[in-house]
Amino acid sequence: MNNISYIATEKLLPNPNQPRHQFQSEEMLSLANSIKENGILQPLLIRRMNNSDYCEVIAGERRLRAAILAGIPKVPCIEMECDREKSAVVSILENVQRQDLTFFEEANAIGQLISVFGMSRDDVSKYLGKSQSAISNKLRLLKLPADARYFIEKEGLTERHARALLCIENEKDLWTVLNTIKARGLNVAQTESYISTFYSKPKRKKNEHKAVFKDFRIFVNTVNKAIKTMQESGIDAVSDKTETDDYIEFRVKIPKTVSTEPKLKVLSAKQA
Repeated sequence: MNNISYIATEKLLPNPNQPRHQFQSEEMLSLANSIKENGILQPLLIRRMNNSDYCEVIAGERRLRAAILAGIPKVPCIEMECDREKSAVVSILENVQRQDLTFFEEANAIGQLISVFGMSRDDVSKYLGKSQSAISNKLRLLKLPADARYFIEKEGLTERHARALLCIENEKDLWTVLNTIKARGLNVAQTESYISTFYSKPKRKKNEHKAVFKDFRIFVNTVNKAIKTMQESGIDAVSDKTETDDYIEFRVKIPKTVSTEPKLKVLSAKQA
C-alpha cells in the first residue's frame, strides 16, 4: 500500500467529494513552478476504480492540477484500498486538516461528513482536533443563503463578517446590509455596529398606524352604541369622554332602579 508508483495524469480522476472548489490561479502557477524545479515532494493518495487503469484522487488534486499545468506527464502516487465512501471521508478530512480551504468550503465539508456520511459532531471534532463549539460555529455559516455566501467570498469578506450576518432576520435585510458593507468598506466591528443600529430603528409598516387607529375607532363606536342602546331602552345613561395623547376615557353613569343613588362605572379605552 505504501509503494509509490508513477501514474499518467490522464488516468487520474478528481474526487467528486473534494471539498475544495476554488483553485486560485496565482497559487496554482506558483505551485506549478515549484513542481518544475523540485518535483512533487508529497505523493498523491489514490484508489483504483473497479480494477481499471483509472484511479480516483483521494488527496492531492491541487498537486495534480499544478503538475498538469507544469506539463508533468506522470505523478507519484500511493494507492489506498478503500471504497467510494471511505475515499470521500478521507478526502474531506485530509483537506480540512490542511487548513487552506475557505471557511465556507470547510463548513460544507463538515456538513457533508455529518449529513452524508453519518458522522457525529463528536467524531468530527475528534478527527479534526476542533472543539464541538468550533464545529457548531462552522455549521452555522451554512444557514446563510448560497448567493450570499458567494457574494461574501467574491468580495473578500471574512468569516467574522459572515458570523455577524447570521442574526439578520430576512433575506431583504441581509442584502441591504451586504451592499452597505461593500459600499462603505466596513470592517467587522463596523459591520456589527451597523447591524445593531439597523435593527434598533423602528420599522413601521406602511399604513400600520392607520390600521391600528381604525380598529381603535371601532371600539369607541361600540361604546357609543352601547350607551345609545341604553338610552333608547329608557335608561337615563349619561357618558362623559376625556381624551389625552395616551388614552380615551369614558365615564358612564347608569341609574339603578333599586337605588336612588347612581353608581359610577368607568370604561377606559387606552391607545396602544
